[in-house]
Amino acid sequence: MRHIFLIILFLLVANVYAQDRITGKTFASRSEVIAQHGIAATSHPLATQVALDILKKGGTAIDAAIAANACLGLMEPTGCGIGGDLYAIVWDSKTSKLHGLNASGRSPKSLTANVFAQKGLNSIPPYGPLPVSVPGAVDGWDQLHKKFGRLPLSALLEPAIKYAEQGFPVTELIAFYMAAGARNLSKYEGFSEVYMPGGKTPAKGEIFRNPALASTYRKIATGGRNAFYKGDIARTIADYMKKQGGYLSYEDLATHTSTWVEPVSVNYRGYDIWELPPNGQGIAALQMLNILEQYDIASMGFGSAEYIHVFTEAKKLAFEDRAMYYADMDFALVPVKQLISKEYAIERSKLINPSRAAKAYDPGILKTPETIYLTVADGEGNIISLIQSNYRGMGSGMTPPGLGFVLQDRGEMFSLNPNHANSYQPGKRPFHTIIPCFITREGKPWVSFGVMGGAMQPQGHAQIVVNLIDFGMGLQEAGDAPRIQHEGSSEPTGEKMVNGGDLYLESGIDYEQIRKLVLKGHRVGYNVGGYGGYQAIMWDDKNKVYLGASESRKDGQASGY
Repeated sequence: MRHIFLIILFLLVANVYAQDRITGKTFASRSEVIAQHGIAATSHPLATQVALDILKKGGTAIDAAIAANACLGLMEPTGCGIGGDLYAIVWDSKTSKLHGLNASGRSPKSLTANVFAQKGLNSIPPYGPLPVSVPGAVDGWDQLHKKFGRLPLSALLEPAIKYAEQGFPVTELIAFYMAAGARNLSKYEGFSEVYMPGGKTPAKGEIFRNPALASTYRKIATGGRNAFYKGDIARTIADYMKKQGGYLSYEDLATHTSTWVEPVSVNYRGYDIWELPPNGQGIAALQMLNILEQYDIASMGFGSAEYIHVFTEAKKLAFEDRAMYYADMDFALVPVKQLISKEYAIERSKLINPSRAAKAYDPGILKTPETIYLTVADGEGNIISLIQSNYRGMGSGMTPPGLGFVLQDRGEMFSLNPNHANSYQPGKRPFHTIIPCFITREGKPWVSFGVMGGAMQPQGHAQIVVNLIDFGMGLQEAGDAPRIQHEGSSEPTGEKMVNGGDLYLESGIDYEQIRKLVLKGHRVGYNVGGYGGYQAIMWDDKNKVYLGASESRKDGQASGY
């Protein structure tokens, strides 16, 4: 009955389109923003304006991204904050080179797998003290700033400090998500004091202040990353976690380090698509694209049952490998080169039946077991693709007193199967969902983008690439186009795909195509709000201008000057 209800609900909304446009696709919400000197695309308009202010003061794109991220930790606590992790891909115009940063934290050294067994747990809980891992975002800022920054850190954090002290109006979507988050997290000590002034979360348009976070930011502005990992902030976190029955310690924080990594890529029809290697899931997008390249996607047409079917099956195949192999590469020998090789994709694509959806796939047999998003570009050609998250929206609920932020719950992503590559171990980075992306063409930057939203992210990355390259969409059109989301694949935490999972299609896909998909055996439904969030910047090398696009499904804004 639930399946029939979902189809009926889908049909009621399936043909809802944007208003008629003079130019562009019917589903596009607006045209791109175009600018010469600098551009920023973030998930909050005020954060975008802060990024532009930093650029105008002479800051680099990386400076502006740090400033915007600090604002988003305040303005969008439902998606990010300094209690979470960070990843980035940076295009350095001086060296014409991409740099990758993994600023994700590790599990507590004193927390062993035996603790979960003693508690009778088969999986790590999503909230409370047990899923908390070291927050890596502040060290990520420090690493980015040291390598690519120009303005002092105090100047970058000052706008967020002022907004935290003086207040800012809460947007409609964030007000909704804060209220939803509070239903799960208000029972944890410290949460209500920060996010529920007067006993409730702020409503749309209400001015929200976070003086505790302002104080924390000031300590970081003057004392740098050590103020967070080795000073009073770290002691406060450690003391609070011990009181809550947690294991994150002062030593865990004091010994934390980020890692500069080499981005990895595949060539898709003449374009190089760049992701970061595991412990993130970025290479799943590359695996999907390698499989899709075996088909004439352009001739299938956007929104066709043929395309959606092939895309969904490619996702299923890639996600089985994701569930089996992706993990912290300091603990597991992840076969990245084999997983993203063209030869492997050719063999895997042979498993796809063009007429029938698969109920299950096995992971590939390999020779050796080897969310906010923002992007900023400056007038010198530097571009940063940055993603940062708490996980599960507002995180674990663990809110240390006087600091103004929630600690992440990324540890939930570990498997408790001791034989799994992503098995829980002390001091290990968990499998991660947040991934930035970058596209180059003939050795030059082309597009910096990301799509937020858990397991939707690699699916979203692949769809944006296909929309731009195969279907010839513009930057805004590529993000506004109705999306495909498949759920139910096997997961790195141990769950297995059942009955082929569920295929959710955003409103705008033609009913005739939906009917064809059902006949192929797909369980088609409609999902509200699960299709991710998109920001992007494109470099037009011919006209020497930047184009910017932002997610029409959320509150974001692209702007430039």
